[in-house]
Amino acid sequence: MLNKSTLKNMLFVLPSLLIYGVFLLIPLLFSIWASFTAWDGTSWPVFIGLQNFVHMFADTTFWISIANNALLLLFYTLCPIIIGLALCSFLNDTRRHVERSLLRILFFLPYIMPMAVLGVVWRWLYNPAFGPIDQLLRAIGQPQLAIAWLGDFDWALPAVGLVATWYFFGFCLVLFMAGLQRMDPSLLEAAELDGSSRRQKFMRITLPGLKPEIRVALLLTVIAGIKSFDLVYVMTRGGPGTSTLVTNIYMYQQGFDLRHFGYASAVAIIGMVMVFILNWLIHLALRERR
Repeated sequence: MLNKSTLKNMLFVLPSLLIYGVFLLIPLLFSIWASFTAWDGTSWPVFIGLQNFVHMFADTTFWISIANNALLLLFYTLCPIIIGLALCSFLNDTRRHVERSLLRILFFLPYIMPMAVLGVVWRWLYNPAFGPIDQLLRAIGQPQLAIAWLGDFDWALPAVGLVATWYFFGFCLVLFMAGLQRMDPSLLEAAELDGSSRRQKFMRITLPGLKPEIRVALLLTVIAGIKSFDLVYVMTRGGPGTSTLVTNIYMYQQGFDLRHFGYASAVAIIGMVMVFILNWLIHLALRERR
């Protein structure tokens, strides 16, 4: 019971604070310090001030990775939320509870799988030689559409993004369905009696009522989009060229391939700042008006 002195109460949270400090806070502080140094991972770091950040903002490759991250956010965030809202409206109108439950489970299944595993599966599906996608296109008489999806400079990023959409839309759907359960069904019934169409009920009742769930979905998918690494690394490793290079892949290359750990830490810090800024903007845009 947390009704004793402050010191005794702190004993309950001390183990969690220790784990948090050792595995998150200390590495974070070290990364911030390392971002102001030139460090190859073996010798003693040399303090160079803001040179890593100056070099980064003049680095064309870094800005390419930022642009790719921005495009991926459409697939990580916008597409899953739109699909989730559409399916949520459809399933909510489904009268049979068993059908609704089965479809909800089916759509949610990709989300319980590790993204790296899904990346391996979809890399096989996209394979131009024996992948089922190109084999199907050839079988239906469309061989001109059978391309090397992950090897094409124009299609590699959308191909990876579609996998992210497939992964996240089930999560958004389940989140929105949970939000519908807390809404008063009499509102929709009254609107139906007043002659409102399905579109009017969705736009004027359902969508405003799901505002808290939409904010949660936005926050989580935006963070996942900015932090995207495992799916991209498994499927393309940032290629071909820099067509799927994202900031975390660029950070990995600078740190573990080129041993520029100070510069890689600076890239990581900018990624963290981007997460904070976008989260703040989302809270600002969707906060509850009193």
